[in-house]
Amino acid sequence: MTAAPTPEAMAETHAAAFAPSRPWRREEFTDLLATPGCFAVGDAACFALVRVIAGEAELLTIATDPAHRRQGLARDRMAAWMDAAVTRGATRAFLEVAADNPAARALYHATGFAETGKRPGYYSRPGLPACDAVVMSRDLP
Repeated sequence: MTAAPTPEAMAETHAAAFAPSRPWRREEFTDLLATPGCFAVGDAACFALVRVIAGEAELLTIATDPAHRRQGLARDRMAAWMDAAVTRGATRAFLEVAADNPAARALYHATGFAETGKRPGYYSRPGLPACDAVVMSRDLP
C-alpha cells in the first residue's frame, strides 16, 4: 500500500463514492488529519480515515472510488486501519453506517463488527427522508 492520499484526493474519492450525498471537502479532511489521533490509510482508489482516542478507534469514513469497487480494497483498508489503530493503543473499534447501505454493512460484518445500537434519523438527505445510523463495534486484537 502506498502513502495515504492527500486531502484533495480524499475529497475527490469521497465525492465519487458518496454521490449524490454531500461529500466531505478538502478542508474537512485537512482539519481532521491535523487533529491528534487522526490518520488515514490507503490511496486515492480507496482510503479509510480513523481517529484513536482513549483506547477507542472510530472509523470516520471509508471510501472507494466507483471505478475500483469489487476488488477487495475496502476489506484491505479495514484490516490496515485496525492494525494501525492497535499500534496507537486502541483495544476497541466502532463506526456508524447508514441503515440503508447493505454493501457497507456486509463489509463491516465480514470484518468482525456487530451491531450495537441505532441513531434514529441520523443521516439527513436532501429530498429524502432521514435515515437511521447503525452503530457497530468490535474488540481489537
